[in-house]
Amino acid sequence: MSGETFDVVILGGGSGGYATALRAAQLDLSVVLIEKDKLGGTCLHRGCIPTKALLHAGEVADQTRESDAFGIKAELIGVDMAGVNAYKDGVVAKLYKGLQGLVKSAKITYVEGTGRLVAPDTVEVDGTRYTGRNVVLATGSYSRTLPGLELDGKRVISSEHALNLDRVPSSAIVLGGGVIGVEFASAWRSLGSEVTIVEALPRLLAAEDEEASKTVERAFRKRGIGFKTGKPFEKVEQTESGIRVTIAGGETLEAELLLVAVGRGPTTANLGYEEQGVKMDRGFVLTDERLRTNVPNVFAVGDIVPGLQLAHRGFQQGIFVAEEIAGKNPAPIDEAGIPRVTYSDPEVASMGLTEAKAKEKYGADKVQAYNYNLGGNGKSQILRTQGFVKLVRLVDGPVVGVHMVGARVGELVGEAQLIYNWEAYPAEVAQLVHAHPTQNEALGEAHLALAGKPLHAHA
Repeated sequence: MSGETFDVVILGGGSGGYATALRAAQLDLSVVLIEKDKLGGTCLHRGCIPTKALLHAGEVADQTRESDAFGIKAELIGVDMAGVNAYKDGVVAKLYKGLQGLVKSAKITYVEGTGRLVAPDTVEVDGTRYTGRNVVLATGSYSRTLPGLELDGKRVISSEHALNLDRVPSSAIVLGGGVIGVEFASAWRSLGSEVTIVEALPRLLAAEDEEASKTVERAFRKRGIGFKTGKPFEKVEQTESGIRVTIAGGETLEAELLLVAVGRGPTTANLGYEEQGVKMDRGFVLTDERLRTNVPNVFAVGDIVPGLQLAHRGFQQGIFVAEEIAGKNPAPIDEAGIPRVTYSDPEVASMGLTEAKAKEKYGADKVQAYNYNLGGNGKSQILRTQGFVKLVRLVDGPVVGVHMVGARVGELVGEAQLIYNWEAYPAEVAQLVHAHPTQNEALGEAHLALAGKPLHAHA
């Protein structure tokens, strides 16, 4: 035993776990944070941050290729993957060092090692037991694969393997047209790879608004990224030079490697959760809207809780749970109010309900949508990007969905979040003055049009 009972024992030091720890420490609670790998978890070390660094390196390569369109004479001589990896790893290292400093200065008891829930109030790490008045489960997720499809880390790889490649693959098949698959396909194409996406569902980014999917597919065709939608995977075989994938209908595709990007599963197996009576469903930990499990004083946050597997969801859930434990009675988190961004080229950013979901929920006659094309936005023309801002509103009511496609639109999702979460009406947003020329102005223009007074748009 550690000999001390803590206010909060947290199993997992990723986005949800460390956010819980930092906020709990701010609220003068005694905290132990247990992590088997590196503080920061998947997002910092093997997910969000390194992936976006890879995408940005690809963007620099594309800008170099296209520089003549801006009157700049430049030539892309090649891609130094060692240099790209050094840049990527440097970004991660700097953030990791900063996070370690935050946790240390917060006087959080940090424990390195594999923890296991051995009682409803106790986590054991290498023979030492840490007991808490409250326990928070935050063990994150892992890269899934399909039954019978084994990852060898060389020719059949996960996103974690992909981030550590010492070369740009000459060709790649990406299995999965969701966020992870689309982002890697975009990055590799920018760095010079021939890429084909295989997706069982009818369209890429199937969780997004259908118009967003169509726009991304159109842009990918133009960029030379192939994709096969509505085509389930059947098998993969090794060849002399790589792999051969067979998809529905018997069609075969060949490439140097196969990236399996079919989603992420909850890391909950063999951690003692079920033995201690925690209610589970297909490996996920079930909670109520206050993130309480069915076991008293045991909470869960992040990717192990059913819903969007996003770092910023984990951050907010961690803050929420710390405040709940401290008796602050925070407002429950609205899952539909969490921003979603896909960092491909073009980017996709969205809030709230798609047009289809809104019609399903409220009825087709109660929903109105408007699509503002970025062709009318000055800054987007300067950037030479195409796309749109689409609003979904209730007739004579608030905006219930915002969907954007185009370069850098991920940076616009902050205002979109306010519009959705504050249940703004188009006329209210139309009153706000948006700076010119900015892409942010496109949000204002879309609301002007939906309010019945379009400026740089047709009525």
